[in-house]
Amino acid sequence: MLPTPDTSHVAYERVYEPAEDSFLLLDTLSSASETAFLQTRFGDGHVPLVVEVGPGSGVVIAFVHAQAQALFGSRDVLTAAVDVNGHACKATGETARKAAAENAATHGSFLGAVQGDLVAPLRDQVVDVLIFNPPYVPTPQLPDLPHHHHLGAATPTFDDDSYMLELSYAGGRDGMETTDRLIRSLPRVLSRRGCAYVLLCAQNKPDDVKQRILGLGEAWKVATVGTSGKQAGWEKLQIIRIWVE
Repeated sequence: MLPTPDTSHVAYERVYEPAEDSFLLLDTLSSASETAFLQTRFGDGHVPLVVEVGPGSGVVIAFVHAQAQALFGSRDVLTAAVDVNGHACKATGETARKAAAENAATHGSFLGAVQGDLVAPLRDQVVDVLIFNPPYVPTPQLPDLPHHHHLGAATPTFDDDSYMLELSYAGGRDGMETTDRLIRSLPRVLSRRGCAYVLLCAQNKPDDVKQRILGLGEAWKVATVGTSGKQAGWEKLQIIRIWVE
């Protein structure tokens, strides 16, 4: 069992706290099937770039960074993150730093966390592994993207904090409005051997999501590679892997 990164330094009033969805991602990425997939896909001397979109506390990307040797069979792994929440970017950087210090013999190279809207800061076709734990809760509407005062306030108000947390869970119609934007961007940002791990809940209509991914082109593949079990209701979670053959 690989250790979970320490996030005790994170201010959870404005950054998403690691929860069942976060831990399902850790379990899935470190499972025998997925480490075999990653090592087969990237084990030829290629140095993969792993980017988490919306890292929140940074627990997932810090785990990948700290456990590069176990996941990829090599420490030659680059990791980075993009989050619209500036507090999350700072938290992620510290989580990654602490995780590397605690796993000195196995970690890769963390490039940093940058502030931005989904994949907007990323160049075309550079991401080898994209990880996305989206705002997946169905809500009547999406919160607006942040304005400057939300991002740089020296003393955030309660409303600022509530707004930042809403960004982390509110998914709009079917909980899929943000995830659909991310999926549409995959042909642009993924490398030729790239893949993406995306978390869905039952109310996201996963079968419909998979059909939309297959609609990207006949080379595109999708499979469920992790699940939270057999709970009733919308909280049942799954991780899908999207890739091109």
